[in-house]
Amino acid sequence: MHELSLCQSIIDILETEAGKQHFARVRKVRLLVGPLAGVDRAALSFGFDAVSRDTIAEGAELEFVDTPGLAWCFACERTVEIAHYYDPCPGCSGHRLKVTGGEEFRVLDLEVE
Repeated sequence: MHELSLCQSIIDILETEAGKQHFARVRKVRLLVGPLAGVDRAALSFGFDAVSRDTIAEGAELEFVDTPGLAWCFACERTVEIAHYYDPCPGCSGHRLKVTGGEEFRVLDLEVE
């Protein structure tokens, strides 16, 4: 379960930022997550609850902000939306696509006190 290591990385980011920005508690963490990021949200939420115990983020809410999966279709010569790797182009059903978005996984912002 790589989500547990992702959770630990999030906690590390929060603690680093708390030192820089002088906050004592994190109430909410908003994560930008694309459909192609390979992240299981349920596992991430479960792991975050476990990893955040006894940290500045204990009890913090995780909020997921979706970003679309995007790819450039070489046949249509336009950007199209896809939900999974290897999906065909919704316009021409072709498979000559280059992923251009949707792999994001990052901390977007925090609600702190």
